[in-house]
Amino acid sequence: MALKLSVLGMGYLGVTHAACLAELGFEVLGLDVDRHRIDRLRAGEVPFHEPGLDELVRAHCLTGRLRFTTDYAEAGAFADVHFLTVGTPQAADGDRADLRFVDAAADALAPCLTRPCLVVGKSTVPVGTAARLAARLAARTPAGARAEVAWNPEFLREGTAVADTLRPDRIVAGVASARAESLLREIYAPVVEAGTPFLVTDLATAELAKVAANSFLAMKISFVNAVSEVCEAAGADVLALARAIGHDARIGHRFLGAGVGFGGGCLPKDVRAFRARAEELGCTSVGTLLDEVDQVNLRSRRRVVDLARESAGGDLAGRRVAVLGAAFKPGTDDVRDSPALDVASAVSREGAKVAVYDPMATGNGRRARPELEFVDSMRSAVTGAETVLLLTEWEEFRRADPAELARWVSVAAVVDGRNALDHAAWSAAGWTVRAPGRPSGRPLLSGPAA
Repeated sequence: MALKLSVLGMGYLGVTHAACLAELGFEVLGLDVDRHRIDRLRAGEVPFHEPGLDELVRAHCLTGRLRFTTDYAEAGAFADVHFLTVGTPQAADGDRADLRFVDAAADALAPCLTRPCLVVGKSTVPVGTAARLAARLAARTPAGARAEVAWNPEFLREGTAVADTLRPDRIVAGVASARAESLLREIYAPVVEAGTPFLVTDLATAELAKVAANSFLAMKISFVNAVSEVCEAAGADVLALARAIGHDARIGHRFLGAGVGFGGGCLPKDVRAFRARAEELGCTSVGTLLDEVDQVNLRSRRRVVDLARESAGGDLAGRRVAVLGAAFKPGTDDVRDSPALDVASAVSREGAKVAVYDPMATGNGRRARPELEFVDSMRSAVTGAETVLLLTEWEEFRRADPAELARWVSVAAVVDGRNALDHAAWSAAGWTVRAPGRPSGRPLLSGPAA
């Protein structure tokens, strides 16, 4: 008999995972305690932007393979395997991960588990959480130890989440029994048959796999941003430097783009939570390293504010500033811990008259930063501007005609906070171009590092 699956938590990860499991041919029940969200999903409406996900949800609502509920009892009776995909935000009183939602979901599910099943964590959690949850479930569920726990971290990226789920670069299965491994192999069989490595580990290693991967990527970004400070001081070009070191196969070009730094709902909080857990375990050297990664990232945002001020002649007060970008990265409407919005707010606090435009994240940006003015087009943002800040590298901004934009602004000055523009073309069109880690006062190389 085919396995039936539930996915607990219909946030970004949960909706994507549920829809992709239905695409793989399983009957899937998605659960969330937010009735409004469930009603929208039942109508085929995804409450956030992710390319291709709306179509997948609507298609499998029609096939009947994907359904939604708010009832834990229904999920417990329905599914053989339960995926836990609730959020683990940064705690309000520190850097550690807030596990209230994980515990609440496990506690609500526990009384409903009356037969052998597998509870699979996908949420990003501190190492040791899976073992704690296993003991918690065993003590609270009628199934006792027959309700096993496994950990299967996600590695999806916003903007490419569907492809990352259906065609991942690896599957990590943290298990405590052969039965748990067998169930996960059955679920992911089509993906593994297509060539994806299936890596079997213990629970703790699987938990660490996600936070270690994210922290390494964050470290790479912060490294190049730290080096960009040296480039500016020495008159070097960080783009040329990144290209040179990226040709070393041990380093690679990806994540060597100097700029305003990383943001979003994963990397910043995962770095901080990993640091906090490492320090709890007495691993202070890891904590010190990750603290500096975080500090360099925050300093990168301040450096772009400095460049904006310099571009405005040393004083932003009363200046009209166009901010291009609100999302933390292109391809998403997610503004959590967005460097673009941090910089926009900092510039506004210095007295600038700020107009923000983003092709996708305007609504979320308005809700997150109601003190800022958001406009509905790039032309509206830049008209009359004395400084333009490129802070999210949407293709609309990359492909913009600098000669045309020069006719709309008051002063043709741009700060390329993502090193995403063709600086030679913009300079030729009469723009003064500044960017982190790039020399001023002489021609600049065109194109981003990666």
